[in-house]
Amino acid sequence: MAGHRPPGHPERPERIDAVDAGVADGAAEAGAKLERPTVIPADADALERIHPASYLELLDDAARQGGGWIDADTYIGPDSMVAARLAAGATVQAALAAIGGKATVAFAAVRPPGHHARRERAAGFCLLNNVAIAVAALRAGGLAQRIAIVDWDVHHGDGTQAIFDADPDLCYASTHQMPLYPGTGDPAEQGTGAAVGTKHNVGLAPGSGDQAFADAWLNQLLPAIEAFAPEAILVSAGYDAHRLDPLAGLEVTAAGYRSVAETLGRTARQLGVGGVAQTLEGGYDLGALRESAAATVAGLLSGLAVGGGGTGA
Repeated sequence: MAGHRPPGHPERPERIDAVDAGVADGAAEAGAKLERPTVIPADADALERIHPASYLELLDDAARQGGGWIDADTYIGPDSMVAARLAAGATVQAALAAIGGKATVAFAAVRPPGHHARRERAAGFCLLNNVAIAVAALRAGGLAQRIAIVDWDVHHGDGTQAIFDADPDLCYASTHQMPLYPGTGDPAEQGTGAAVGTKHNVGLAPGSGDQAFADAWLNQLLPAIEAFAPEAILVSAGYDAHRLDPLAGLEVTAAGYRSVAETLGRTARQLGVGGVAQTLEGGYDLGALRESAAATVAGLLSGLAVGGGGTGA
């Protein structure tokens, strides 16, 4: 929706086209059937499990008044809350499809992204926390309680971690460039109270590439997720760690994403998790976005040992 984006902002509609093409590429490579279901906007009940009604009304009011800058990075326009409700709804649908056996890899190609949004604060291009809303939907439906969120965006998902920081049934695992916005995600941040030990952060130095990225996931974060034994796995799929991305300084390539995704797929299979849902976060070079989305879809399908019978959505 053009009304969500001011001129020149990196959060632009073309990102959706790039990811959509990448998902199709990845499914075709794996020989998987691709389906594109109609997206249903998240309703008030779904949103208010995470965000108070007063916060939603504040955002709706801002949109009705024509929008503007919420902070130095985050813009709201006349159509932004329409887009945000669709993004949250698509992420919920992806999570439900993955856990319900309707999709082996379900990809919500959405904008705006969500992992910087806190319960009552928009930030970092994010208005609603899509992945948190999906977690709450799975729990409300009695489909899963112990859930893992994999976040490989180049920026730490401070909003997601804050929402679930004291939740012992939510494992959050992240790689991100350090130092970089938002300045959180130190390895010492491991959760609070009964949740200590369920949050896992690995900061990567500028210039880090596939080797450091894969080492963090394969040797630290995915083993932690396996030990946690989640009933569902959701991915905050940001692709701005790619070497071509204009907003950060890591040197990850599509091959690095594929390696991690394939191992994540194998981990999910070993845990008895039959499907993995992804929701788009960052990633602002269109070519890198398409290539990386294709790599993760194909990698996940391979790791989950799908072959020709799987579905990407």
